[in-house]
Amino acid sequence: MISLPVTEHSQVAEARRTAAALARRLGFNETAQAKVALVATELATNLAKHATGGQLLIKDLAQDGISGVELLALDKEPGISDVAKCVHDGYSTTSSPGTGLGAIFRTASFVDIYSLPGKGTAVLARIEADGPRPTGHGQARPTSAPALSPQPSASGTLNFGAVCLPKPGEEACGDAWIVEQQPGRCVVMVVDGLGHGPFAAQAAHEAIRSFRARSNQGPAEILTTAHGALRPTRGAAVAVAEIDQTKLRVQFCGVGNISGSLLTADGSRNMVSHNGIVGYEARKIQEFIYPWTPETLFLMYSDGLVSHWSLADYRGLQARHPSLIAGVLYRDFNRGRDDVTVVVAKQ
Repeated sequence: MISLPVTEHSQVAEARRTAAALARRLGFNETAQAKVALVATELATNLAKHATGGQLLIKDLAQDGISGVELLALDKEPGISDVAKCVHDGYSTTSSPGTGLGAIFRTASFVDIYSLPGKGTAVLARIEADGPRPTGHGQARPTSAPALSPQPSASGTLNFGAVCLPKPGEEACGDAWIVEQQPGRCVVMVVDGLGHGPFAAQAAHEAIRSFRARSNQGPAEILTTAHGALRPTRGAAVAVAEIDQTKLRVQFCGVGNISGSLLTADGSRNMVSHNGIVGYEARKIQEFIYPWTPETLFLMYSDGLVSHWSLADYRGLQARHPSLIAGVLYRDFNRGRDDVTVVVAKQ
């Protein structure tokens, strides 16, 4: 994932070039590359024009099983009071033509917006390599209602969204995450290599390599294997969760400060990790079982995100796309002095 600050108009061109370069590396044809460049330009322009600056996050969607690019524009103020009105061509709060959001909706394969006056706006846009809009997923349309979620995928798999970024000033990210989806079953791992920088990244990559070889096993077995694999490294905090949509349960196993939460209409429940460092000292590797329903919102995050937050303060956010939820939490609660990962899933 690439993070670009956008605080002035001179940074819009860099956002366009960076997004287009990623599309070329992913093998997009010229038409799809142009779409990525256009959406990046409009998102960055909105950040520079309407907000006091923000960030544009650019991500390869291969990890989500999609050939595409995701762009996520995040700002902290002033927010949009009427999202539905803003996406219509001709509406503008400045002297511009007012076609920016409309152009994004016409161009991207999927768009979703969340805005809360006084807290800011998050705009998600995905552009698939093939260009045409997918038939198995709905495109979230703006509405005056506070919440509108995309349609569930036709295959019944979970929808995922994530933010994973290195400590400011570092190129290598010591955090990592991975998802393995099978019919009725999904396994998620989040890793935080000890410290930050290249050696932390090495530990995180080794944990991911170990996961790929054992993803068909249970969380405790995956974590035990990772403990052995990480011995030559500086170690890491690691948590693994298996979401079983058939048995309606989540099996969670963690060592170190990776947090996990399950949110429902009745409240939230934090999942339990034991103290220790995978690869160095893991005295207790233990699974815990929690109930799962199709309405449950699943979150895992590293300690680059502060632990004291509540989605109750964000009316309607829980119903949005997982990438928007991850982006808003990152925007408002990242510590700013460490690698950070936020993974969100919903059915």
